[in-house]
Amino acid sequence: MTQKSPPVHDELSTNHEDKTVRILHMAIRLCVRVLSALMVVVILWGVADVVYVISEKLWAEPRFLMTVNDIFDLFGAFLVVLIAIEIFINIRMYLGSDVLPVSLVIATALMAIARKVIVLDFETTDADYILAIAAVVLALGVTHWLLSKEKPSETEKSPLLPEWRQ
Repeated sequence: MTQKSPPVHDELSTNHEDKTVRILHMAIRLCVRVLSALMVVVILWGVADVVYVISEKLWAEPRFLMTVNDIFDLFGAFLVVLIAIEIFINIRMYLGSDVLPVSLVIATALMAIARKVIVLDFETTDADYILAIAAVVLALGVTHWLLSKEKPSETEKSPLLPEWRQ
């Protein structure tokens, strides 16, 4: 006997009684799938860019030497790809379950703001901007900490993450 899977995003049900609503829901689901495919293209493009940046930095005179700024540029390129992967996972989880993974979204936002902090030029950045980034980091950090204190229910467990990360 096959077990019936739980409904995936009942708010976008393809079994709605109104035909127009059904068609609109199917269109939105298709858009999410297209976004997911496009995100894979962006990830591949980002990896190619990382390879390009590394090769450019290594082959520039003096060869095989990098400055601190070159390394920060590389960190930025790597983190952009990692953020894109996190966004893809968010899209994939949205498609594959009926639960929005809030903690994963917060973790993705933390990674994005951490990238901003890593590549930030503190000599040319206004103090108000730095304070605003600090406030965002603090708010996201506290939110992530509060969410991690809560034990996830069975429905919030991710099929993409190993058991020890949930």
